[in-house]
Amino acid sequence: MSQRFDSKVVIVTGGATGMGLAVAERVAAEGGTAVIASRRKDVGETAVASITAKGGKAAYVKTDVTVEADIERLVAVVVEEHGGLHGAFNNAGGMSAFGPVHELDADAWHNEIALGLTSVFYGLKHQIPAIEASGGGAIVNNASNLGVVGMGTVAPYVAAKHGAVGLTKAAALETAGWGVRINAVLPGGVDTPLFGSTTGATAEGREMVRGLHPLGRIAKPEEIAATVCHLLSDEASFITGAALSLDGGFTAQ
Repeated sequence: MSQRFDSKVVIVTGGATGMGLAVAERVAAEGGTAVIASRRKDVGETAVASITAKGGKAAYVKTDVTVEADIERLVAVVVEEHGGLHGAFNNAGGMSAFGPVHELDADAWHNEIALGLTSVFYGLKHQIPAIEASGGGAIVNNASNLGVVGMGTVAPYVAAKHGAVGLTKAAALETAGWGVRINAVLPGGVDTPLFGSTTGATAEGREMVRGLHPLGRIAKPEEIAATVCHLLSDEASFITGAALSLDGGFTAQ
């Protein structure tokens, strides 16, 4: 495997499982240091142990991405302990508020926005200066196919992901001359533990989601990681402000 991330340090929020873990594993396999940031220390340390057992470099920093002080501390720790920051995958998120808009609890709304959108803002706010100071690099925000289309009964998630796409584009324009590229990916259904515990918990649910994708299946985390790592690498040096659909044709319909 190529060494696209040789000596580079990449933060992966929500990197202990699913798409985040797949990105962290690939960064480490290609010569970089993956810093996994998540709330669950046990799962985060298990992920680090798995990566280092294969000869990769990884570290864990306990982080609640909805708390700005945690993100500020995360970036500071990474710069101090690893000598700089060259990339980030802002991946933390989840779908937790369900129902028609007029029936939604306000707290459920705010919690969804905090996790899916405000956390991306906190990440960009503190990652951009650190990456610029380290000589440049790239940031990828994990939005969703629902960041460009609508779906009923999950309005807070849809709103958060639409916001993440807009935030990505605005920040990319601001940093275009700073050596910091910022893009978003828009996955459809992905076979992650989170998917398995919600929509994919039943055979009917999994079949329903598969049917929404023209390719007739959902993605593997490694398929998403391949594109994320391309965008984080110098191979994508002319890509910024993009929102790439990785959804098996979902948004092409």
